[in-house]
Amino acid sequence: MSRLAGTLAAGDARWGFLIRFLVVAAAMLLLAPAVLSDFRLSLLAKFLCFAIVAVGIGLAWGQGGMLVLGQGLFFGLGGYSMGMYMKLEEAGPGQLPDFMVWSGVESLPAVWEPFRHAWFALPMAVLLPMAVAAVLGTLVFRQRVRGAYFAILSQGLAAAFVIVLVGQQGLTGGTNGLTNFTQLFGLDLTAQANASILYTMVALGLLAVFLIARQLVASRYGRVLVAVRDSEDRVRFLGYDPTRIKVVAYTAAAGMAGLAGAMFVPIVGIISPALLGILPSIEMVIWVALGGRAVLAWAAGGAVLVNWVKTGLSERFPSGWLYLFGMVFVVVIAFAPKGMAGIGEYVRAGLGRPGAVRLGPRARDRATARDRAAQEPA
Repeated sequence: MSRLAGTLAAGDARWGFLIRFLVVAAAMLLLAPAVLSDFRLSLLAKFLCFAIVAVGIGLAWGQGGMLVLGQGLFFGLGGYSMGMYMKLEEAGPGQLPDFMVWSGVESLPAVWEPFRHAWFALPMAVLLPMAVAAVLGTLVFRQRVRGAYFAILSQGLAAAFVIVLVGQQGLTGGTNGLTNFTQLFGLDLTAQANASILYTMVALGLLAVFLIARQLVASRYGRVLVAVRDSEDRVRFLGYDPTRIKVVAYTAAAGMAGLAGAMFVPIVGIISPALLGILPSIEMVIWVALGGRAVLAWAAGGAVLVNWVKTGLSERFPSGWLYLFGMVFVVVIAFAPKGMAGIGEYVRAGLGRPGAVRLGPRARDRATARDRAAQEPA
């Protein structure tokens, strides 16, 4: 009977998730383009790019316990890969991008040559960040670097990446970065009418990334990843390799950040060092913290809501929006340390018995796994 009840509960949870997912997908793909202006739709598309980054951070930090404070590195690798292809596409065969002409570059650098081809540039926007993350993760996690030390190291990598970009004016555009994009696959990026096409591409990308990340979390790998977060040494004693487990999550998060960077470029029309580095990377983590790092959906929602509030406050209070935004941050952290996801937990608990806190399906699974692990010999 208990097994039957568990099966029915799991089935109800799957149907509940499917209904919620379809509702959100319909709102993103049908409602938003119908009610928002072209400008607001482009703005929302930009925020959805940030949400893709947030899903990766939720996977690596929320599920794996890795405080990734250098996602700007991977976001930039994806963005520059797309930007290089778009600049070469606009320049035409045998021509140089405009900033290289201004910088006195006489021939196209060898590293740029493969990015003339979409079949190379587009996959590299995702594969290059993943390759870098796989190498770095293997070297770092094998030495059992974790916690604050890993966070500081990831920050240093992002800072070094920005220094390289700024110092190579003729190769990367320097401080200005890559700008003045006008077309992509024949699509006129300057026409507001094409905003809905770009938005739809980003919305579909976010939905796909979320499903992939959720499948990872719901799988056996996801349960082991949570166990590594809670007690890495115990997982090692049970015969698993925590290095490989963490590298997979770190690499997947990097690929998501690279994808977000590639989609960000045609929407915003620029990729520059100012959008990368330490401060933007910390801001990405703040989005996830305010949304709720333990729940992927709330991590993505936090990125959208925080940036929407930030934009709304800056439009209505140009001289004092930063203070108001800081106040919102302090209030959420003080009264909802688990972010907006924690508020949802409190509401659900309040609907139950007085003084009782009900666990969701994932929380029950994690609690059961911890209990079983505790009963096994070390």
